[in-house]
Amino acid sequence: MRRIVAFGPAFVVLVCSAVVLFAVPGAIRAIGAAQTRARVTLAQQRLDQDEVLVRLNAAVREVSASVEPSVVHIEVGSGRGELRSSSGSGWVWDEAGFIVTNAHVVAGASRIEVQFHDGQTARATLVGTDPASDIALIKVEAGPQLVAMRRATGERVFKGDRVFAFGSPFGFKFSMSEGIVSGLGRSARTAMGFAGFSNFIQTDAAVNPGNSGGPLVDVRGRLVGMNVAIATAQETQGSTEGQSAGISFAIPLAMIESRVPRLMSGGPVPSGFLGIRFGIGDSRSGAPLGGVVVTEVEPDGPSAKAGLFAGDIILAIDEQELAGSESLRGMISSTSPGQVVQLKVRRGEDVIQMSVTLGEFPSQSRAREYQQALMGEFGLTLRDTPEGPAVGMVFDELPAAKCGFVSGMRIKSIGGKAVKDANEAVGALLSLGLLAGRTVEVVVIEGEAERELALRMVRE
Repeated sequence: MRRIVAFGPAFVVLVCSAVVLFAVPGAIRAIGAAQTRARVTLAQQRLDQDEVLVRLNAAVREVSASVEPSVVHIEVGSGRGELRSSSGSGWVWDEAGFIVTNAHVVAGASRIEVQFHDGQTARATLVGTDPASDIALIKVEAGPQLVAMRRATGERVFKGDRVFAFGSPFGFKFSMSEGIVSGLGRSARTAMGFAGFSNFIQTDAAVNPGNSGGPLVDVRGRLVGMNVAIATAQETQGSTEGQSAGISFAIPLAMIESRVPRLMSGGPVPSGFLGIRFGIGDSRSGAPLGGVVVTEVEPDGPSAKAGLFAGDIILAIDEQELAGSESLRGMISSTSPGQVVQLKVRRGEDVIQMSVTLGEFPSQSRAREYQQALMGEFGLTLRDTPEGPAVGMVFDELPAAKCGFVSGMRIKSIGGKAVKDANEAVGALLSLGLLAGRTVEVVVIEGEAERELALRMVRE
């Protein structure tokens, strides 16, 4: 008798399995999509109801609206026939027409033109520069287009503070970027070619070539610093070349405010002076990281009169902790002679406070720094002779030698102006932007022959 095999139940099971196999994932995807749509709808509703980011956007727009009328774009022509040109940024100091920018922006300028946010332009004259701090003052005629920048005078900047940078990066005029203060008391090689007096604010706001001289402002639209340099993979000490890598530097407002009035009056720009020699504190010397060890105190100098001794460790100045010796140098140099500063000092196991009335930074020390910068960058030293300034040492394979300078040459003029001694000659080279990459015309006398040489940075 033949067995009859029933395939019906198995077929039903097979069909059901197929339905489950193909239908269930679709159903799950549909459920997932519905849940996603629900989450999106809920998020949109919450965003529509929450005004936090809307208020933040509105606040940032107000910063832009309050700052932009005080920002200027600067075009500079230099050289004979103004064949070379460059651009940068600046900001209005007051309604009398004074505008602040970087010294390297206007170095060697034969023509300076300023453009305001409303499109108006004006010719500017150079009032004065301080190459050591990379600060310059220019002036235009007073007019209704001048809106003075509001400044956060006397207020401290803290790491983490939100800041905004303004300027003309790559020629894109009146741009704005945002970031935070990443560090304080930084030392960076300025665009003038040497560290000079540094106590820079470090920020991650996007700053690029063309931002130089532009303002760095706080959340209330008040100036806290001036953009001066950026760090790149090639030049971690700071440069005006390359593109932003999230590390830029700004000159603190205190340093700017200590120099602009002097530039405005046409007088010299003296800096504060402690009268000490120092080293960087470390664990081996018993100093905390960031402390500065006093190694020598100048007799009868400001610090000696205040009671500071060799071996003392300076921890802070006016309640701002020191990041190192460059930070101390910058803080003191940004003050004026006669100003009183408060030092926090560790002496043995004790921490004491003392007041120091600052003296004036000796001119010979300033000249020595300039000479060192010239020698380090160009392989050139200058010396005084009875006939006037002359070329001292010239190091082979460095820019001065490649430009034709030879030891013994007498310096007749720099940039078309006579110079009376070596210090004045070095100052003229810096003020004309030599260390910022500009070419400076130098007339020399070799034997009985007069020659014109072009001193510039020569790179292989």
